[in-house]
Amino acid sequence: METKAAAESGIVSDSSLGGRIGNVRWTICAMLFAATTINYMDRQVIGLLKPTIQHSIGMSEVGYGYVVAAFQVAYAIGMLVMGRVIDKIGTRIGYIVVMGLWSLSAMGHALANTVMEFGIARFCLGIGESGNFPVAIKTVAEWFPQTERSLATGIFNSGTNVGAILAPIAVPWVALHYGWHAAFLITGAFSASWIVLWFFTYRKPGEHPRLTTGELKHITGGQVEAAGPATPWIRLLGFRQTWAFVMGKFLTDPIWWFYLFWLPSYFTARFHLTLSNLWLPLFVVYNASTVGSIFGGWLPAPFVRMGLAPTRARLAAMLFCACLVVPIFMANYVHTEWAAIAFFSLATAAHQGWSANLFTTVSDMFPRTEVASVTGIGGMAGAVGGTLIALLAGYILQHTHSYAPLIAIAASAYLIALVIIVMLVPGLKKVEIAA
Repeated sequence: METKAAAESGIVSDSSLGGRIGNVRWTICAMLFAATTINYMDRQVIGLLKPTIQHSIGMSEVGYGYVVAAFQVAYAIGMLVMGRVIDKIGTRIGYIVVMGLWSLSAMGHALANTVMEFGIARFCLGIGESGNFPVAIKTVAEWFPQTERSLATGIFNSGTNVGAILAPIAVPWVALHYGWHAAFLITGAFSASWIVLWFFTYRKPGEHPRLTTGELKHITGGQVEAAGPATPWIRLLGFRQTWAFVMGKFLTDPIWWFYLFWLPSYFTARFHLTLSNLWLPLFVVYNASTVGSIFGGWLPAPFVRMGLAPTRARLAAMLFCACLVVPIFMANYVHTEWAAIAFFSLATAAHQGWSANLFTTVSDMFPRTEVASVTGIGGMAGAVGGTLIALLAGYILQHTHSYAPLIAIAASAYLIALVIIVMLVPGLKKVEIAA
């Protein structure tokens, strides 16, 4: 009983070696967190500068919707391709490739001065950024046992929130002092440093020089998963498990894209905040989502201690998070800035808790050799949904000037997604892929 509780907490002793196992896997998780933070800093810049850029180049709401959609289309295409590429070339080289591509594309925004040029820059950024989650989820599957994967995913996924927190602090200051073009360049140095560190320090568990025998045994559970040929995409699409993940991403990813790209303009339009004081509400909202990501990743553990199987504990955690999103509907009726901040904080925290568990369902249901590919397929579906929400949001805001329909969609998406997932794969049953 003590061993099980320790395993769930991530603090385990290897009695056969007479000592405490190492924590190299958590160092790897910290690097994934840093990469995801950089990823979302790059992604968030355009949302923060939206009013400034619109004024500077005459971009309409519909035009901005097209620019965001260009990113989403590329992200969808890239997710499908990058997942397969990473399953083939591995996590070490794969992360270097995707980080380098998205960082150069992000800095390339500084050269854009028209809607078309921004669309091209966003398209290239979408291709590069699409690789982050397939390679990160695959890395977690390689480095963590099942009992720790959702927590590890929650920790690195919280980098999305930290990036969204740091960007509102840094980007307005840079834009106000050096112009909006310079704001797209701020993360280039971080990206270069991370790539060098990853190249020289990262190895797979079986090849890592600092990994103890005890920690390797803890990661693998004493078993080595046999590597086999990659399963073709068309065959992966024949499994209900694939479609459960696809539908979960398609219905709920667009809500996060909505928060990311429209939350700054929501506070500007609703409460007349300027670029210089917009950082505070975003700082609060994304700090809350950071807590939600880690809390949501930890949440299955107490359900396991209550007697639920790990996969059913994962579903219970997802239900809890889905219910916490529903009150966002009340944001349509608030009249103060801080009431809106409270509802969006709760919703974004719940989303990130949901996301940490949804990502982990892939490694629950599929062997490690297919994790990046399935994550890529689901990520593509999420990006398609993000494209649709970008186009829909552009037209709704252009013609109604109201966020109410979009907030109503956000309130209901998670419970609908969970019902579909449970109907397709009761208990998150593991797929059997015959040779």
